[in-house]
Amino acid sequence: MIYISRSPTNTNKFAQQIASGLKPGSVLALYGDLGAGKTTFTQFLAHALGVAKTPTSPTFVIMRSYPLPNTKEQLHHLDLYRINSAADIKALDVEELIKEGNHILVIEWPEKIESLLPPNTIKIHFETTGENTRTININFEF
Repeated sequence: MIYISRSPTNTNKFAQQIASGLKPGSVLALYGDLGAGKTTFTQFLAHALGVAKTPTSPTFVIMRSYPLPNTKEQLHHLDLYRINSAADIKALDVEELIKEGNHILVIEWPEKIESLLPPNTIKIHFETTGENTRTININFEF
């Protein structure tokens, strides 16, 4: 499915649509160049899921977690841009988070752990196609 976003408002609506279909265990893999809108999408997604705090990019800390309201689950936002080795990934327990299946994971730069992603991963590709325009291609199999 291809979605054209011409503004942050459009991206927010798209994030709300995606959020409505998520459940514990959902893994979203966000692909795209720097500045393509991955973190902005994640912020809108978090708000649509009821997260009170606005997520910030975890580029330097690699992962930030946010409690989901009225549940024991969390939204884990991972940014693997700075990851260089399998050892770095093991230190984060990403494999364990994926296997647990009781949280929602949003992973930026997932190509670094492609082999660890479960088969039902929602893959979203962001492409900058204009100053405020993004082409968003979503692939998922259920």
